Amino acid sequence: MTLVRFNTRNVIRALACATVLAGTAAQAQTALDDILKTKVLKVAVQTDSAPYGFVGTDLKPIGLDIDMAHYIGKKMGVAVELVQVVSASRIPALQTRKADLVIATLGKNPEREKVIDFTAAYSPFFQAVFGPKNISVKSFADLAGKTVGVTRGAMEDQELGKVAPASTDTKRFEDNNATIAAFAAGQVQFVALGASVAGNMMTKNPQLSSEYKLLLKESPNFIGIAKGEDKLKTKVNGILAEAKKSGELDTMAKKWLGRPAGDLPL
Repeated sequence: MTLVRFNTRNVIRALACATVLAGTAAQAQTALDDILKTKVLKVAVQTDSAPYGFVGTDLKPIGLDIDMAHYIGKKMGVAVELVQVVSASRIPALQTRKADLVIATLGKNPEREKVIDFTAAYSPFFQAVFGPKNISVKSFADLAGKTVGVTRGAMEDQELGKVAPASTDTKRFEDNNATIAAFAAGQVQFVALGASVAGNMMTKNPQLSSEYKLLLKESPNFIGIAKGEDKLKTKVNGILAEAKKSGELDTMAKKWLGRPAGDLPL
């Protein structure tokens, strides 16, 4: 039989560690309480991803993601403060507590799930490679030796890296506007974008004569929440479930995407 000796110093240290851990656990569950106390929900959104998030003629953010932010705020009975971010700063906004939620065309993957939590999906989305009609691309092998522009840190960036040949020249830009500008200027031959962003690009730039080329991934949008904020996650999931049942998710999707939300994953 092994005997473990305890002395006063060890007991004090153990109690101190337990106190720190308890405090951390308690702190990790304060987001919902803080929102309800301050009556303000801080939501990170993008304004370069039409029709999900962009700037209207009155210079205010509009789009599906902005409507969703205000819908959740209304259901929670609080005001909504929009925090504008770019693709690469979405997750840091949660980690630094600058935002309570990220509603910004955020896809869910194992890497992201290590650092943040996700709600159920709230809207459809997919990523693809787009390019000029006069360049034939039938498979990812055809991207060998080609230049492809992508937004740094976006889902397209990660998915393209999995399938593009080693000789593909992938050029990364800080946001969708910069990626599209590079394509329009001829700095890259193709772009990897979310379908809605690409659709908006093609509508505004018909002279590019661009089209859909290759599917990267079907990737519905999820709402990001700081790791460990289970009470807030449960609250938002309840609101989304209600919106799905009432048809509000379909209504928002039809308004901005021209199609219903459909059967979104949890």
